[in-house]
Amino acid sequence: MGRIIPLKKILKRQGIVLSLLCFSFIIGCSQQPNEEPVDYFTIVRPEFTGKLAYETTDFVEDYWRVVGNTGFNKTIYLIADSLKASGYVLEEKAKENDRFTYRIEKRSMTHQTWEPVSASLQIVGADKPMLLSDTNRNMIYLNSVSTPKKGLKTEVVWVKSLKDLESVSLKGRVVFAEMSARKLYKTAIGKGAIGILTYDNPAYLQPEKNTTSIQFRSLPSQDDGNFWGIALSYEAKENLVAALKKGTTEILVNIQTKRYPSEELTIVAEIKGNELPHERLVYSAHIQEPGANDNATGAGTQLEMARTAARLFAEGKIDFKRTMTFLWGDEIISTRRYIQEDAQRANGIKWGISLDMVGENTAITGGTFLIEKMPDPSAIWTRGKDKHSEWGGEVLKLADMKPHYLNDFIISNFKKQGEYANWVVETNPFEGGSDHTPFLQADIPGLLLWHFTDQFYHTDNDRIDKVSQETMKNVGTAALVSGLELVNASDAFVYDQIKKLKERANLRLEEEAKLSLLALTKGSTIDEEKQIITAWKEWYIKALLSLNDVVPKENKTVQKAIKKALSEMSIEYEKQTKFLND
Repeated sequence: MGRIIPLKKILKRQGIVLSLLCFSFIIGCSQQPNEEPVDYFTIVRPEFTGKLAYETTDFVEDYWRVVGNTGFNKTIYLIADSLKASGYVLEEKAKENDRFTYRIEKRSMTHQTWEPVSASLQIVGADKPMLLSDTNRNMIYLNSVSTPKKGLKTEVVWVKSLKDLESVSLKGRVVFAEMSARKLYKTAIGKGAIGILTYDNPAYLQPEKNTTSIQFRSLPSQDDGNFWGIALSYEAKENLVAALKKGTTEILVNIQTKRYPSEELTIVAEIKGNELPHERLVYSAHIQEPGANDNATGAGTQLEMARTAARLFAEGKIDFKRTMTFLWGDEIISTRRYIQEDAQRANGIKWGISLDMVGENTAITGGTFLIEKMPDPSAIWTRGKDKHSEWGGEVLKLADMKPHYLNDFIISNFKKQGEYANWVVETNPFEGGSDHTPFLQADIPGLLLWHFTDQFYHTDNDRIDKVSQETMKNVGTAALVSGLELVNASDAFVYDQIKKLKERANLRLEEEAKLSLLALTKGSTIDEEKQIITAWKEWYIKALLSLNDVVPKENKTVQKAIKKALSEMSIEYEKQTKFLND
């Protein structure tokens, strides 16, 4: 255990310490690149309107999408037609000098696909249904079977806990519970229940305000099964509970769904690099899920990015030194497969960027635009300005860190667009759960562009009226500009990142020192605080070293600049942590 410094002594030192933290760095390289950096913002901003992104979102969100079903496949072919119209050539028909190509990958599925048709839920004796799929399209559990066409009548068994199931008969009846179906359905099936009614809306959805919202739920695939589930809105749950409190309650249920053999489709568009085609940036957006923001906006924004890139190339305004790839498919699964199925290709993936829920009208949905960072020390010690979203995240370990310049580079570019467009850009520590995770699991730098908190997240109120064309314009512009800078990165890019990384390290270490001084007054120890600041120092040292993935290590001028930066950072770290050693 470390020793605790008395408050009086800490405050006496604070003025000296904080002044030491306000340092600046000078690169002092003997040579600088002669090339003038390209301002891609001035090129992309006039071209990226968000119109195509919005129109695509409007088309896609009409469908309840899951891999292999009608809406998913129509989205794939809509994207293919749009890419073709902008000059991308079907890969199997492409000639050697065609640099803009696309392909649709088709794979057999081990289970049937599924889509909802219609549903209604009514308490026997009530004047009207509690729920109708026309207005609550998330009411049917994914993978539910159909009832008889005329529906069925059954008694509801209300349970407060899994233990309650032990003492009741369920055969031919339906179970109602306010809990996750994962805890409920296996036991219910085992005891002969024909279906479940559940309510499980988290507080961030503001269910007492959004009383008709239903967050979509799913059952495991059951090609030969006969089980169904209905998720309830807050309003429907309250009505059902009121009826159950009066006594025995029966319901009329009519569910019609489709289950049929299909194939899994993934679409991949590529812009081949003219110098280093084996090195690439991969953008990834998933299509499945039934919402507008989640994730029709990701699919639509990424499509406009791909088409804008093609148009700017055709106009002679940009080129591509490395390959730029756009991937649309099944969340996490398609991205992971793209990485794993071709080791040589995976070895050339230098950066991954996931677009998920990128078009929100935050005045309606709440929350803000977020960049979910690659794992850095804020995912271990979340303090100060760093905050997790309501999604939440596990506390990571030092072994989980992914130091890389991509974090600060993307944040810097998006902040630049934010200042230009008066658009709020924030960050959150790593939490996982989207297409950035397969990149990180493969030790490829990857991060997430998204929004949270969203009071309509995963609900049937996530529709086109919650989407902002302006937001998609901002996200798409910053994401495409960042991609163009990465795929065309050279010495000038490295020098610029060295400068910016040192500035960000300066700010981070200054902030962490202030937080440590405060923490010491509240009972923390020297050892604990030194560990935190040291973790940030080591993270930024490794982030600087990661710039070696842009230029060859034989480039002595760049290596000298990196070495000088590392030396200066170490010296400043010693100054900044002096108060922890006294």
